[in-house]
Amino acid sequence: MIAVIINPIAGGALRSVAAARAEIAGAWLSAHGLAGQVFVTERRGHACELAAAARARGDDPVIAWGGDGTVNEVASALAFGPTALGIVPAGSGNGLARELGIDRRPDRALATAAAAARSGGRVIDAGELGGRLFFNVAGVGFDAHVAACFERDLSGRRGLVAYARIVCRELARYRSSGYRVSTGQSTFAGPALLVTLANSPQFGNGARIAPGARVDDGRLDLVIFQETSRARTLLALPRLFAGGIDRVSGVTIEPVESVVIESDTPLTAHVDGEPFSAGPTLHARVHPAALRVAIEVQSSVRKGA
Repeated sequence: MIAVIINPIAGGALRSVAAARAEIAGAWLSAHGLAGQVFVTERRGHACELAAAARARGDDPVIAWGGDGTVNEVASALAFGPTALGIVPAGSGNGLARELGIDRRPDRALATAAAAARSGGRVIDAGELGGRLFFNVAGVGFDAHVAACFERDLSGRRGLVAYARIVCRELARYRSSGYRVSTGQSTFAGPALLVTLANSPQFGNGARIAPGARVDDGRLDLVIFQETSRARTLLALPRLFAGGIDRVSGVTIEPVESVVIESDTPLTAHVDGEPFSAGPTLHARVHPAALRVAIEVQSSVRKGA
């Protein structure tokens, strides 16, 4: 049995799109003679509940149709078990799906998930920050601040345009915070624009914050961006998309298995773009080989920039 879990507003879509997405999924299952059920989420956390129930029933794969947040909820329910995660990318950034080479066309993504679940798929790592799992990127600083602003923004529809508008607005007024970061092998103390833990190389939309990160190497890439000036930060942004952020002055990247992030004030953090409030100390670690993903092995990890 296949379970398809659809976020009706992923990518800034209107709720009316949910019916169309559910119809596509149902029609695809019928056309291929596959037994399955289609679910539409109703609130934050619902995808995790639906995925946990599907796992308990023995459904395989369980397909997340949405963005990185939806993928995170479903994957968190499936991690450390045999059930495979399938992905139909429909979010604003689709960072993990892009890195795994998953086609954005729903019929192609559904076909890949169904076929790869039968053949075994690919096993990837998971990260954990503040007790919450992530599969793409997590961290504190500017990206977490933007995620929090995006979550509470009531000015219009969600989606890439809204996200870009918030990034531009907040770049004009955000001030870097001070952090203490310890990995056991190195320590950092000082202000930073962001402290990111990357399981996959990119935030989404091709913005590669950790060009050397790999989803199955048993490590996370710790990225610390020390800002020398806002003007230099703006000039460095194109390097995010060219795969050269590691060559920007003030940026350090270190592969780690665990890390402690501290601040003098409570932290705002995010996992896969989903913000949360935390105390002044956050612990992070990697969980090697934590999740089976229903993707073709040969296209599972993209190389290069």
